[in-house]
Amino acid sequence: MLNTKTTKIKMSTGEKIFSVINYIFLALVAAACLYPMLYVLFASFSNSNQLMRHTGILLWPQGFSAGAYEMVFKNPMIARGYLNTMFVLVMSLILQITLTSLGAYFLSRRNVMFQKPIMLLITFTMFFSGGMIPTYLNMKSLHLTGSLWGLILPFMISVYNLIILKTSFASIPESLIEAARIDGAGFFQQFWYITLPNIKGSLALCALLRTIDTFRLFEKVNVLTGGGPAGTTTTITQFLYTYGIKSLDFGFGSAGAIVMTLLVLILSSFYIKRAMG
Repeated sequence: MLNTKTTKIKMSTGEKIFSVINYIFLALVAAACLYPMLYVLFASFSNSNQLMRHTGILLWPQGFSAGAYEMVFKNPMIARGYLNTMFVLVMSLILQITLTSLGAYFLSRRNVMFQKPIMLLITFTMFFSGGMIPTYLNMKSLHLTGSLWGLILPFMISVYNLIILKTSFASIPESLIEAARIDGAGFFQQFWYITLPNIKGSLALCALLRTIDTFRLFEKVNVLTGGGPAGTTTTITQFLYTYGIKSLDFGFGSAGAIVMTLLVLILSSFYIKRAMG
């Protein structure tokens, strides 16, 4: 009979001290990461007047109230912010995924001339850009500073997503594509039955990153469109900043942020489900 008992290794005093310090440090890091989210949650359920009078750490709602959420759902301008954000998201997903995929597929082919120099130049732009002022002047000359298209067209290619998709395209075995070609499959059949199933996880990841970036749109809106004219280019983050932070109505801003986060989580779960199934 084999002895199935496991021998427990004794820890030295120094190892025990190190483990305790390590656990305490990780707990403090976790608390530092978790507290801002809890603060927003508690602030969203607080009475606005009591929240303004509160100082110090917020550990529970101040005068429990759901009035901030009621204001969020009744405010007509916040609906405009969500609609604008969703329009930017949908158009960005269509254009960015399509154009980035085309570029990634081209650069993933082994017989492309000057592939490495081209990829080096593209990667360079991910770390060094012209800056916001040249971007604004360029968009102004194209008459895009007062349009939602000014938040879409300049950012149709994502270098980070291009690298992800390029790697996915390159990882597809050439033998699969060659076998499909021998069986008489055309280019679109090869793409639909071989290429797409092998990269759908990467496509879902790129869509998720684009969604998060869209809901974080703030500085580009302020610089390129200013939310105008008459709020026609206001995104949800700019709206929450204007009516929540600048007006010092932190309860309203926190409630809007919670609703926005739930929407992002719903969209994220959809992407993950599509990638896995």
